[in-house]
Amino acid sequence: MTELATPPAQEHTGVTRISHWIGGRSVAGQSGRSGPVYNPATGRQSGEVDFATVEEVDAAVQAAKAAFVEWRKVSLAKRAELFFTIRELLHERREEVAKLLTAEHGKVLSDAMGEVTRGLEVVEFCCGIPTLLKSEYSEQASTGIDVYSIRQPLGVVAGITPFNFPAMVPMWMWAPALATGNTFVLKPSEKDPSASLWTAELLKEAGVPDGVFNVVMGDKVAVDAVLTHPDIAAVSFVGSTPIAKYVYETATSKGKRCQALGGAKNHMIVLPDADIAMAADAAVSAAYGSAGERCMAVSQIVAVGDVAQPLIDAIKERIPKVKVGDGMDPSSEMGPLVTKEHRDRVASYVENAPGEGADVLVDGREDAPENGFFLKPSLIDNVKPGMKAYEDEIFGPVLGITRVGTYDEAVGLVNDNPYGNGTAIFTRDGGAARRFQFDVQAGMVGINVPIPVPVAYYSFGGWKASLFGDRHVYGPEGIDFYTRGKVVTSRWPDPATSKVDLGFPQTR
Repeated sequence: MTELATPPAQEHTGVTRISHWIGGRSVAGQSGRSGPVYNPATGRQSGEVDFATVEEVDAAVQAAKAAFVEWRKVSLAKRAELFFTIRELLHERREEVAKLLTAEHGKVLSDAMGEVTRGLEVVEFCCGIPTLLKSEYSEQASTGIDVYSIRQPLGVVAGITPFNFPAMVPMWMWAPALATGNTFVLKPSEKDPSASLWTAELLKEAGVPDGVFNVVMGDKVAVDAVLTHPDIAAVSFVGSTPIAKYVYETATSKGKRCQALGGAKNHMIVLPDADIAMAADAAVSAAYGSAGERCMAVSQIVAVGDVAQPLIDAIKERIPKVKVGDGMDPSSEMGPLVTKEHRDRVASYVENAPGEGADVLVDGREDAPENGFFLKPSLIDNVKPGMKAYEDEIFGPVLGITRVGTYDEAVGLVNDNPYGNGTAIFTRDGGAARRFQFDVQAGMVGINVPIPVPVAYYSFGGWKASLFGDRHVYGPEGIDFYTRGKVVTSRWPDPATSKVDLGFPQTR
């Protein structure tokens, strides 16, 4: 979360004002506070985003609360039909929103298209909401008595989302929330907020009633207003671990249901029998894709035995071929980082690595494009536990290499790490792979797959300090998170048989 911002001293020429979306329309902010939005490829400011007051957050919540009364009554058939319409509009216009992502986040257009496609998969999953909300029915559980279960929406729910996936992560939240009959308030990242307003307009076009989906822009003031608002029943969050912990503790202390996904330090173990070329391709793709700004990015290679040197040589051979440039350029494979401050923070790990005893094999600060917030791929060898480059979630294009002698040492590193988001192993040995998925302490595991993000009909989430709460996002657990169970016991007896019975209810 950012610190409180001050109003801009003057209007910026060519700068777009980015406001809230409340009750089915754009609403200009009244706080007098705002924050800059940049094009990371040029370093120039492109937007000025309003920061909401507590009262503006309340206005969005009240719009959602009012809309919930009728929205929860909409039939499952009608909701499914509406989601098919949303799906078609998203599919037809995915390049339009992808260009927004590239302009404000910096990721290359092909990666932005991939983000939208993965988010679209969750929308497609929610098209099956009539099946997803089927429950159980027991006829004649006792004489003349039937028992059945149902799942009902919570009411107004909220999502607080990160800068790295400004279209996909909100889809992970609003799609199952709306499909299950809730209304939604989204607080997106203030670094790249425009995709959220684009989504709001698309949902309105699709036929989503006013007030069902709302967007409030802002900083910590807006976040705290969401976390403490008495009319918000549940909060979903994706971000860094310290903030995830704060979000979870604050929301649950106010009686809210909360799923808060935190940070990661994803290890990729490479065994001596692995295909070196395939492992190197995977490492470069997973470490430097989206400039490393992914919670599922591989940031640490654990090379077992004598595989280390040939693997390093293969990675070094591939790094110069990664074309770094403006994400709108079709030939670019990696774009800039999201802000100058973040770029400088990531670069500091490369700068400080030799002082900690690590070896910088490829320095991404060299020959990086001068305009914009660019950092080329970096590779650091002999990174060990205790070093900042090992302990911290760098969230940038910096890949560390740790050398160990055995499989057990490699798995021990993963299991000793406070994070447990994702991990991967590269091997030709089926027995080793089977043992790894049994032994390793992480929520998502890849076997010869470097970024094991689950498909939409499973659920996404980590273990340990990578998740606060007991439900992962989207998939079956997402449906559970946004609903609560109710069990109904019914009888339709002959009134003539009714009598007072103070005994414990019988089922036989």
